[in-house]
Amino acid sequence: MIIDQHILDDLTSQAKASPRLRMNLDLRNSPADGSQRMLNAIEPGSPLPIHRHRHSSETVVCLRGRLREIFYDNDRQVTEIIDLAPDSECVALNIPIGQWHTVEVLESGTVILECKDGGYEPLGEEDVMG
Repeated sequence: MIIDQHILDDLTSQAKASPRLRMNLDLRNSPADGSQRMLNAIEPGSPLPIHRHRHSSETVVCLRGRLREIFYDNDRQVTEIIDLAPDSECVALNIPIGQWHTVEVLESGTVILECKDGGYEPLGEEDVMG
C-alpha cells in the first residue's frame, strides 16, 4: 500500500465526521497479523484519557499536523511533555511499556503512524487513569 496525501485527506475527513474526532486505518497484512500498525487521524478536542499499555511499547510518528504527548507518573503528575510535528525537532517517539500518557492534538488534520507489539488489547479499568 502506498500511503499518499489522498489517503491522509480521506482519513482526516472521516475523523472530522466522527463523534470521537478520530479515525484509524489498519495497516496489518491480514487479521492474522499479530501486530498493531495503523494510521490514526485525530482532530483537536478528541477525548483521549490518560492511559497506559502494560504489554507493549508504543511507537508514534507524526506524519502531518502537530500533537503533544504528555507523560504522567502514578500520582497523575506530569513528568514530560513532548511536541511532535513533521517539520520539528521531534517527529517520532517510543512510549515505554507501562508509561502513563495522553495526547493533545494541536492542529486540525493531524495524522500519526502508531505501532504496538502483539494483537489489539482493549484498555482495562486499571489502564485508564480516572
